[in-house]
Amino acid sequence: MARPREFDETAVLQAAMNRFWAQGFEQTSVRDLAEQMGITGASLYNAFGDKRSLYRQAFIYYLAESVRDRVARLEKLPPALAIRTFFDEIIERSINDEQRRGCMLVNAALELAPYDPEIQKLVAQELIFIEAFFRRCIGAAQKDGSITDTRPADELAKLLLSVLLGIRVLARTRPQRKVLKGAANGVLALLASA
Repeated sequence: MARPREFDETAVLQAAMNRFWAQGFEQTSVRDLAEQMGITGASLYNAFGDKRSLYRQAFIYYLAESVRDRVARLEKLPPALAIRTFFDEIIERSINDEQRRGCMLVNAALELAPYDPEIQKLVAQELIFIEAFFRRCIGAAQKDGSITDTRPADELAKLLLSVLLGIRVLARTRPQRKVLKGAANGVLALLASA
């Protein structure tokens, strides 16, 4: 009979996520992880498998708690406001991130996706998910007249995704409100209905 786990799996997964998010995959050792998670290396391997398997689980946890949660909350708002609020939340999160961790999704896209097909697939799926959220919001806002219909919703959604990713990268080195707001306000002004 298997022994019950002597730790809160969600809490230790969140601790692993925070370590990977702050240091990246390559710079994080199993010893770092076990220390951050408050468990032994043997418990880590027994519960989560190897370091890469733990990273994958922590990354999926990040996506659920960050991206998926945000989209679910914001889809309840009027569409143009949902887009604005999405950018406002990202900017506030970036400014308040004292460790300058950036976005774990962007970090994974840059560090692991070029070499790891499974992580590349997860990153691509999540970027498609965010783009689809923007496209739905833009389409609905074009129908209600709160966003211009001079460009197709699909094209504007790709533009928003690109600016979002740019903001997340900028936030790693220039996390000033004026810089990040300037990037967001520029693209959001293009969407405004005349």
